[in-house]
Amino acid sequence: MEDQSPIAMVEPLAHGLMADFSHTTHPSSVYGITKGTLLLDKSAIGDHDSAYGVCYSGRLEISTGEHMFVVGPGEYFSIPFVKSCMISGISDNGRGEGMGLIVVREGFKCLMNVGGPVEPFGRLKYIDGCSDTLLIGPPLRGDPCLNMLRFPKGIDQTAHTHPTIRAGVILSGRGVCRTAQGDKDLVPGSAFLLYPDAIHAFSTLDTEGMQLSVFHPDTDTGPSHEDHPMLNRTIVDGVSAKDIDAIRTKELEQ
Repeated sequence: MEDQSPIAMVEPLAHGLMADFSHTTHPSSVYGITKGTLLLDKSAIGDHDSAYGVCYSGRLEISTGEHMFVVGPGEYFSIPFVKSCMISGISDNGRGEGMGLIVVREGFKCLMNVGGPVEPFGRLKYIDGCSDTLLIGPPLRGDPCLNMLRFPKGIDQTAHTHPTIRAGVILSGRGVCRTAQGDKDLVPGSAFLLYPDAIHAFSTLDTEGMQLSVFHPDTDTGPSHEDHPMLNRTIVDGVSAKDIDAIRTKELEQ
């Protein structure tokens, strides 16, 4: 019988569209940049789209006409754009052309962020001895996020799934991705593309460990209108504003 399980793919970074997840509940498209210029031309769903990305090598120059900035190896960004965003790979002092992974979250306006380079270890405990860092968090619970995931050597991860797509790139080190379609080598510069509910597990049993970035198109944690630091830590006569409905803002300006 043909295997009908959701797909987990591992591919070398390639220039242009690598995976089209626009039909999923959180429409997204995954692109690689390995040479020259990549033009992202979307906005088929709403007034805004958002590009989340990480530079693997060289440098990436990102421009929307309104904003322009450059990121280097291990640095990351999110940028909102209307209709188009241009990303150019440029050499880093002669050490190779800019390469990276970009995910467009369609119909969503992110906050503009630039950060990095990534730290060598995660700040949050994950599973099976791994750690992670929330590089770009959701402005509002439910919004997308970008993470760094660190695998020490000798890890054999528990097989698992995710309810929405995942897309990422190996930044350093090596490992194996175990999938329903077979084992796939994870090496620096390889991208992994996981459809919703694709069973998989990463292993560094025979390596010195690895570090990767990964995009999530949605979240179930983060601030909400009813629960966020500014609100919670505003105190009136010893009571948090979170618990005083009479003074809570009822509508947001647009």
